[in-house]
Amino acid sequence: MDIQGGNIVSQIKRISDRIFERILSEKNIDAFNGAQGRILYVLWQTEHISLRELSDKTGLAATTLTSMIDRMESTKLVSRISDKGDRRKTLITLTEQAKLLQPDYMEVSARMTDIFYAGFSKEEIRQCEAMLSRIHENLKQYD
Repeated sequence: MDIQGGNIVSQIKRISDRIFERILSEKNIDAFNGAQGRILYVLWQTEHISLRELSDKTGLAATTLTSMIDRMESTKLVSRISDKGDRRKTLITLTEQAKLLQPDYMEVSARMTDIFYAGFSKEEIRQCEAMLSRIHENLKQYD
C-alpha cells in the first residue's frame, strides 16, 4: 500500500493558503494575511495570551511568531501588555481595530469550510475531522 497522508496534508496546506489569500484579495481585505488571520482567530477566542500559548495554539514557532507580532503591532492589530499577575510576562492582546475585523475573517473562514467540504455528508465531515484530530495528536507527541 502506498501511504501518502503526509504529502497530501502538505499539499492541502499549500493550496488552501493560496485560496485563502485569493478570497481575501477578492473581498478587498488587506488588513491581515492568512497567517496573521490564524493569530487573530486565536486572540478572538482568548484575548490576553502569552507568546508561548499563542505559539502552541497557532502551531507557529515562537521565533516566527515574534516577528509576525512585531509586524501586526506596527499595523495596529495587536499590542503587548504586561501581565498584571506577573510583571515579567508580556501578553498579546487585540486592538479595537482588530476586533472589528472578526466578521471579515469569519466570512472568509466560512467560505473556506464550504470549499473544504464540498460534496461531503455531515457524517463524512465528522469522520474526517476525527481522523485529522488523531493525526494531529500523534504528531504533537513528537514535537
